[in-house]
Amino acid sequence: MMSPIGRSRVESQGVIASRSSVITALCWLLCIGALECFAQGTLSKPSETMPNDATYYQVEQLPAPRSRLGEGPVWDIESKSLFYVDIQTPAVLRYDYAAKRTFSATLEGATTISFIALVAGQPDHFVVGDDNRVSLISWNGRSEQANRVRTLVDLGDSQRHVRFNDGKVDPTGRLYAGTMQLDTLGDPYVQKEGQLFRYENGTMVVQKQNISISNGLTWDEPHNPRRMFYIDSAALDVKAFDVADNGDLTNETVFYDLRTNGSDPGYVGDGMTSDADGNLYVATWGGSKVMKIDKSSQKVVLEIKLPTEQITSVAFGGPQLDELFVTTSLNGGKPAPAGALFRVTGLGVKGKPMHKMIL
Repeated sequence: MMSPIGRSRVESQGVIASRSSVITALCWLLCIGALECFAQGTLSKPSETMPNDATYYQVEQLPAPRSRLGEGPVWDIESKSLFYVDIQTPAVLRYDYAAKRTFSATLEGATTISFIALVAGQPDHFVVGDDNRVSLISWNGRSEQANRVRTLVDLGDSQRHVRFNDGKVDPTGRLYAGTMQLDTLGDPYVQKEGQLFRYENGTMVVQKQNISISNGLTWDEPHNPRRMFYIDSAALDVKAFDVADNGDLTNETVFYDLRTNGSDPGYVGDGMTSDADGNLYVATWGGSKVMKIDKSSQKVVLEIKLPTEQITSVAFGGPQLDELFVTTSLNGGKPAPAGALFRVTGLGVKGKPMHKMIL
């Protein structure tokens, strides 16, 4: 006969064993569930280069028309909407966060619309790059037609061979926007006919020349808002500039080189944004990913994988500014989900409010 003490020990061991079995079973169920999520593409595994405290993220396709060349996402806090453009359709679009619906409008006289910027003190008004012009337009965010209020700048006949590409407003309310040669006139990666401009009192002040495809722009705020990051796609890097009091760019340096040991990575940088800590998020045309570049180490610490190849631009938004919106392109007739609008959640970071242009 077993002593009471012995029986107690065995019973305790049995309880422990039983609990252990339950815990083991739960662990297996969790593992199986995670594997199913990975297989379905709803949960993405962080890059091996990520820091230990990095979180998982989820990629969701949003209800929006497929874009031939989606670009320029801008989150508007007041309307809780994401505005962006389809350059080649051309169209301006608004994703209504609450309604989970996307509205689209055309602009008479435009053959391309390359960027859209919010305007301070003027609700339902936006500044867009259309062809080789910069224009003020009005749009209620629902109708199928936007209206041109006036042309702010026309680069003129000498620049008919180029169009505006990416553009963005800096922390002081100034617009920076760049150009690229028209695709119909040859390879813009080779020709380098583009320029980067700063808008000032009805004119475009040249900041940089000999550019292939002027692309991503962002600023190192709130830490150093007078430092700007910039992408010329063919350069295969991200450059940094100091911003003078008048807005001129100085002290150009290479912040991050996309090449690996001098080799072409097989993709180029496109649109860009930064989070509240100053880390960069670079869309990769041809790379099927958004790269998070740590501001301090200047290294990629996360690759956000997407189910399409041509990633064009990114912007933080959502009620808490903790959701990353991603535009893409169906260029070349690529199958769905190419050209879709995506949202990435679970990154564990926040962005910054988008700046409005002061006219």
